[in-house]
Amino acid sequence: MNNTPLYVDLVELRELIRIALREDIGTGDVTTESTIPVNTRARGVFKAKESGVLAGIQVMDIVFDEVDPNLKTEWTCVDGAPIQAGQILGSVQGSARSILAGERLALNYLQRMSGIATLTRSMCDELAGSNSRLLDTRKTAPGLRMLDKWSVRLGGGLNHRVGLFDMILIKENHIAAAGGIEKSLDGAVRRTAGTDLRIEIEVRSLDELRQVLAHGGAHRVMLDNFVLRGPDGPNTALLTEALEIVEGRLETEASGNVTLDTLRAIGKTGVDFISSGALTHSVRALDVSLLVTIDR
Repeated sequence: MNNTPLYVDLVELRELIRIALREDIGTGDVTTESTIPVNTRARGVFKAKESGVLAGIQVMDIVFDEVDPNLKTEWTCVDGAPIQAGQILGSVQGSARSILAGERLALNYLQRMSGIATLTRSMCDELAGSNSRLLDTRKTAPGLRMLDKWSVRLGGGLNHRVGLFDMILIKENHIAAAGGIEKSLDGAVRRTAGTDLRIEIEVRSLDELRQVLAHGGAHRVMLDNFVLRGPDGPNTALLTEALEIVEGRLETEASGNVTLDTLRAIGKTGVDFISSGALTHSVRALDVSLLVTIDR
């Protein structure tokens, strides 16, 4: 599989797909088995019903391979490519029973991943001309994180930490439980000594930001809800003031009130990163169909 991120474990991905197939097929596809003769061969054509960014065809290849290794897929485009409504994306050929057994799961992956990639591309387009980069979050569907984050990358975004293991991100509840900003940073610095783990800390006010800067130890600061909603659009005055206080000493990340409507204004402030949970937690699937015809 080409151009897969390091966090996409192909062994885990196949097992994930096997679990999903067992969930769907169970003891057998009784509808297909009762209506389609066993030796029937067919061709299924994938067609985009709306425009967007394609993501998930490499996953679909594995789905059909797990259903039936004799199925053959062919694609006219690649993951990450823009697609148009009405465009033929590719096809699958082989046993009609096998194609129909894998159809729903394959489309579920493709539609979800393409939906994420499409929204990501739209949000990245809003940042055109700025130096700000769009990040995802851990607000992903349980069990689908590697696919959700892969989709963000295919749409042009960047991945934040993959999980709780590859970066320290000190948030409001950590600070409260640890007894304050200084104590939480002290613990994080001790934990990361001799490692390549990076430290990020969330702040909710300019006072907390000044505490972080005075103490040191963090690589990045998350400015949470520093963008306010005003009657005439987003108010970025507080974020701008925070960036002036930081003066480039740390990487900066804006979080909260991040939407398609606010991104351009946030990017104009010069913040390094902008994170959005909406990329993955409220996915609108991209509409793609599979049309099957029987070989004569």
